[in-house]
Amino acid sequence: MTLRPQHSSRHDRGTIRAGGFALVAGALAFMAVFAYLAARFNYPDVLDGSAPDVLPALIATGSAGRTAWAFYALLPLIWIPAGAGAFHALYRTGEGAMRVGMHFATVAALAMMLGLMRWPSIHWELALAYIASPSEQRGAIDAVFLGLNRYLGNYIGEFLGEMSMSLFFAISGRAMLRSGSGFPRWVAYFALATAAAGLIGMFRNVTGAVALVAEVNNYLLPAFMIVFGVSLLKYRGDASRIDAEEAEQWLSKAG
Repeated sequence: MTLRPQHSSRHDRGTIRAGGFALVAGALAFMAVFAYLAARFNYPDVLDGSAPDVLPALIATGSAGRTAWAFYALLPLIWIPAGAGAFHALYRTGEGAMRVGMHFATVAALAMMLGLMRWPSIHWELALAYIASPSEQRGAIDAVFLGLNRYLGNYIGEFLGEMSMSLFFAISGRAMLRSGSGFPRWVAYFALATAAAGLIGMFRNVTGAVALVAEVNNYLLPAFMIVFGVSLLKYRGDASRIDAEEAEQWLSKAG
């Protein structure tokens, strides 16, 4: 009879690499779409505008602009494989904490998607209605537009999404600092710094005092995503020790 460990570390390493690839590819795609929307739609300054300024400009971007928003709205899905990859790389330094971190990554994905999806869907329809409506009806459309921006944009997408993402970074960074994590300490400190900047910068819609931190975080975030992703892609851990431990645990249960 052939004895096999209950869990295969090879499968774990595949999940870890998938998470690393998702982070690197997501960061590059994020920067590309961000640059496109900045050039075509004055993003992100347009987020503070009102319906008379924003909605006609949204329609003016055409089908290419709508497609860019739809693609942008799907990018937060990368946090799901990233969370799973980080969990499998770091759970041996604190399984409970990393499970919480993985769930925060999933919440971040869903919240950010909800926030971004309003642009190629609800806002697009509002823009069509705004252009076709007489002036006396446009005030109601403006109110709906602003309300959706506050709820889906500021509260769900930015506040909840960015808070969850930053907590995922913080939990992962703390796990990296523990002995045997397999990650360089500077990556852990980078994770904690990015998390702190994100948690402070998410209050930019409350007070202008954090505007500089929020601006810095716009550069820290993609940079750390690439660093974290590459670290996961290169992650090896102590594979021989892990395989031996898993085999020993399986044998003890089998006996």
